[in-house]
Amino acid sequence: MRVEPRSTVPLWLILSAPMAAIVLAFLSCSLLILWTGSPVLAAYGALLRGAVGSPFALSETLTRAIPLILTGLAVAVCFRAKLWNIGAEGQFYGGALVASLLGTAGLSLPRPWLVLVLLLAGWIAGGLLLWIPAWLKTQFQVDEVVTTLLLNFVILLGISYLLEGPLKDPLALGWPQGRALAESALLPRLIPRSRLHAGLIIALLAALGVWGLEQFTVWGLEMRAVGANPEAARFLGIPVQGVILYTSLLGGGLAGLAGACELLGLKGYLTLDLSPGFGYTGIVVALLAQLHPLGVVGAAVFIAGVYVGADTMGRSLGVPTYLADVIVAAALLWMLVCMGLARYRLRWD
Repeated sequence: MRVEPRSTVPLWLILSAPMAAIVLAFLSCSLLILWTGSPVLAAYGALLRGAVGSPFALSETLTRAIPLILTGLAVAVCFRAKLWNIGAEGQFYGGALVASLLGTAGLSLPRPWLVLVLLLAGWIAGGLLLWIPAWLKTQFQVDEVVTTLLLNFVILLGISYLLEGPLKDPLALGWPQGRALAESALLPRLIPRSRLHAGLIIALLAALGVWGLEQFTVWGLEMRAVGANPEAARFLGIPVQGVILYTSLLGGGLAGLAGACELLGLKGYLTLDLSPGFGYTGIVVALLAQLHPLGVVGAAVFIAGVYVGADTMGRSLGVPTYLADVIVAAALLWMLVCMGLARYRLRWD
């Protein structure tokens, strides 16, 4: 048996790979459900009802998908230019921290302008946090995988110190959390009596904007060229280092925007449990979407639905909720297998 690359990969094969990966992930995880003694179809039925079975369930899924769309875009943009951003979690918290600082500083601005300023501040903070590793990469060839990963811990430990000290809300009964933002700084709800907020519109516009940037602008062409072959891009006169630095500001900014949206849309105050790992899950979202900005939206909604639906599955049938993590991980593994089979052909001699 030998493996050889396909000369051309049909579009239908690329599009069907994510669907096949999801189906195979659910099939393989059925064994774990059987192991718990629960019926598979009933368990997946409960998961589906919990994710999209009612307007409330759908709103919860979309609410969970908002930060995943933005962090998925943050990772996809960087990976497209071969900038391996593993620090979306830290950039997420960096954006939330700066938005919290400005939001509790008593800025006297009309509500739309105040919200816009806080979102932009989160964007800039996240962008700068990724610009530093990108600059180290371009100037000194420092591995950005290491620097972005380590920055996550630096930022989280720094925020932990701030929430236990200078930024601790004296009215929080001892809990380590920041001061609450003013009502005028919060994002409006899209549906009354639900948690779905205007961050969904921001996330969808961001996905559309990134797709347009990659498809119709010179910068997008340069990003794809640098990601495909940096040496060839340099030979063609493309400023590779500049493209990487600009891409870091865009990618990190999207992760910072995710943190600001989550702060302004849901919590209203800064805590260390603002993210259950949105930055790391964004990597899975981006890979499931094959780095396509519009595919990120679908991948984020799928993963959000799995996590939200797993709660219902656990309550109704007693299936452990950590099965959601297994399904997401299995989907990613099967995705890699399916994409490998799409790009390479097995030959039997």
